[in-house]
Amino acid sequence: MTVDTKLPYDRSYIEQFSSERNEPVWMKELRLNALEKAELLELPKPDKTKIGKWNFTRFKHVATGGKIASLKELPSEIHDFFDEENLPENIVIQRNHTVAFQQLNKDLADKGVIFTDIFTALRDHEELVKRYFMKDAVSVDEHKLTALHAALMNGGVFVYVPKNVKIEEPLQSIFWQEDAEVALINHVLVVAEENSELTYVENYISNNQDEATVANIVTEVIAQDNARISFGAVDNFAAGTTTYVNRRGVGYRNATIDWALGQMNDGNTVSENVTHLIGDGAVSNANAVTVGRGQQTQNFTAKIVQFGKNTDGQILQRGVMKDSASSIFNAIGKIEHGASGANSEQTSRVLMLSEKSRGDANPILLIEEDDVTAGHAASVGRVDPMQLYYLMSRGITKEEAERLVIHGFLDPVVRQLPIAAVKKQLKQVIERKVN
Repeated sequence: MTVDTKLPYDRSYIEQFSSERNEPVWMKELRLNALEKAELLELPKPDKTKIGKWNFTRFKHVATGGKIASLKELPSEIHDFFDEENLPENIVIQRNHTVAFQQLNKDLADKGVIFTDIFTALRDHEELVKRYFMKDAVSVDEHKLTALHAALMNGGVFVYVPKNVKIEEPLQSIFWQEDAEVALINHVLVVAEENSELTYVENYISNNQDEATVANIVTEVIAQDNARISFGAVDNFAAGTTTYVNRRGVGYRNATIDWALGQMNDGNTVSENVTHLIGDGAVSNANAVTVGRGQQTQNFTAKIVQFGKNTDGQILQRGVMKDSASSIFNAIGKIEHGASGANSEQTSRVLMLSEKSRGDANPILLIEEDDVTAGHAASVGRVDPMQLYYLMSRGITKEEAERLVIHGFLDPVVRQLPIAAVKKQLKQVIERKVN
């Protein structure tokens, strides 16, 4: 099988796309420069995963979606993403590439909080977006996929919390890939100024089982001094979507960035979650779970790079592989020279439920400083037949026994997720995948 790697859109298309959205000149120039780089750069090379034949360039770039008057108009599978009895006050729903619904609490807006789609942000908050867009966390020229992302970005959100503002209720985005052929090339930019706090939750969903398309997602999370960001996500793309997702965080002095990621896609997936702890006393907890099934191939990398003194980086990953699914789990803790007093810990565990499933957990510690503490644990194994035998001896079917084993295996991570909404959503998606 060969895959056409020719870029799907040319310079004139990019110029027209940008002009139609009234983007500032710098954004159009960034897109055109990225397109030139994409023609020259190679695909990323994730460890032990060959992606050269994956589809990253065959997709429809634009599709609109209808607006909705209230959250009650959404289909049932999207209703799972929030509590019907306690509907979210702060939410953006992107339907294909149209903002179908959005609202922000007036008190938050009066305090200077910004929570809107990326194109509105480029128009109304240009200088803020320009200050952070693909600057500190992700670079345009890292490889072909970051360049393609910058050139063809067609959706996303911008979140900005001013200095000393603490938000108690979560901000939530739902990205709904309704059109089976359309690509979601989303950019999510979250900025918390000094002494601010927020919880942000995002959900991706699609239903394209057979039609081939792409998700090319870049997220940048910036936590200034003493800021605290809890970032939760449940990714649930269908089997027809090839997914590249790059979530990056930058934490300054005494900042905290906590990740709670449910990586539940059914198609081939490459996921990078990298956090740079720049300032002294910065902290990051990267928690992630996944269930692989069918024929899919996945590659997950969680990495925390510690530059500041007395920083703390914690990585916790658990994955379950079913059918013929295969996954690579890389946990990387890197302590730079000068980061004295730093602590880096990581745990990765993979459970395989069938003879054809494969899992690989790779713990990696890269330490260039003496006065530090670090540790890692990793395990890969098949389900204990005695556990299944015990459950089945109580009259439980094999399918139900496997279901209970999976929930029990993933629960230590799910239980630690600090965001109640993500925890609930994740349990529902796990249940659907298990069944």
